[in-house]
Amino acid sequence: MRNAQGGTFLEHGDNLVTPDCRAVADILARIGDKWTVFVVRSLSDGPKRFTEIKRVINGISQRMLTLTLRGLERDGFVTRTVTPSIPPRVDYELTELGRTLIEPLNRIGEWATTHRQRVEDARESFDRAAAEAAPPRLIGVGRGR
Repeated sequence: MRNAQGGTFLEHGDNLVTPDCRAVADILARIGDKWTVFVVRSLSDGPKRFTEIKRVINGISQRMLTLTLRGLERDGFVTRTVTPSIPPRVDYELTELGRTLIEPLNRIGEWATTHRQRVEDARESFDRAAAEAAPPRLIGVGRGR
């Protein structure tokens, strides 16, 4: 099977793609998305209401917070508790499984902080080399001018 860039995807039968590898990739996709780390961190000190979580995570929209919480709930990392009242009270809390994410995420955060500058330097070096290797672009060529 070919992807949009013309390369090929690894198929299930390929040696590098084991069921364990796919499981790891699936979990990393969940915890590595744009907002999950922030939500887990905000819930690490106890249950919070939706508005409390939204208030402590700068830049997250209501829709993205809802989608992130639903994904975390679906995967068993978060519980959603509705308390009947007017208006209904909804609290979110890390499950036992969700709490097991805190330490690994802290370690990844420490690693990222320690190595951030090296990664940024590598990106700059790569981008500079790629820009120097790229052929010059001619303005207006191929546009019927």
